[in-house]
Amino acid sequence: MAYLRARNADPLCSFGDFCAISQVVDEATAKILKKEVSDGIVAPGYTPEALALLQTKKSGKFIILEATADYDPGTAEYREVYGMTFSQKRNDVVITSDHIRKDVVTANKDLTDAAVRDMIVASICVKYTQSNSVGFAKDGMMVGVGAGQQSRVDCVKLAGRKVATWYLRQHPKVLGLAFAEGVKRQDRVNARVKYIEGDMTPQERAQWESQFAEIPSPLTPQEKQEFMANATGVCISSDAFFPFRDSIDHASKCGVSFVAQPGGSVQDSQVTSACDEYNMVMSFTGVRLFHH
Repeated sequence: MAYLRARNADPLCSFGDFCAISQVVDEATAKILKKEVSDGIVAPGYTPEALALLQTKKSGKFIILEATADYDPGTAEYREVYGMTFSQKRNDVVITSDHIRKDVVTANKDLTDAAVRDMIVASICVKYTQSNSVGFAKDGMMVGVGAGQQSRVDCVKLAGRKVATWYLRQHPKVLGLAFAEGVKRQDRVNARVKYIEGDMTPQERAQWESQFAEIPSPLTPQEKQEFMANATGVCISSDAFFPFRDSIDHASKCGVSFVAQPGGSVQDSQVTSACDEYNMVMSFTGVRLFHH
């Protein structure tokens, strides 16, 4: 189930992935993975049945790695740039509920256990995502992951579009798309995303329409807005402080109710006020999670 939820966060981007699993891989997971377009997997172990299945994937070229569970990477990490070697302490912080609950700075302090879980999940994700980064989580899974951007608000907008796509993939008009026979599963995934985004060129639209037994009517901006109005309970975590309230304003359009960030900006009070205006709960974790 965890593997399915992870892939479902963004099935467009998970095409051709390399999978990492924290537990021993069982036969049920291997059966699902065998059908996906994936290049490899790393896990602490595999049941004999799972290993036998995965060894047949990609005609035996599927990469299967067994992780050393007790490996200690050491306290320092190094990077060489133009002949100069830099060293720093490895970021070995483990995000826990203590980081989330210790400093809730908004007027609304109603942090449910489910919200804390989602804030932890999102914070762990952005710890390993190229900075500047934010991540959105809901119901124990990521629903929008940012990527390295020059400004934090651009990253919020980028990841926020993924959140909207995740929600709108559940719209009745999307679920009811009538594909022609023989259209591959990944092509259907791509077609649904294009339908949601609705910004195709004429040539692109002609190719897209050829995949349907019945050409669908557009998903209008009003229909999207009405459906997204039901979005709520989403968490956003940022790998560094929000320098301005603009990120909060945009996050409010994505159903965000909970915010986790390190704090430490000269604009903290304005950002907190913005959260109060939207009745969000914001926690200062005190931990920056930059990854370059």
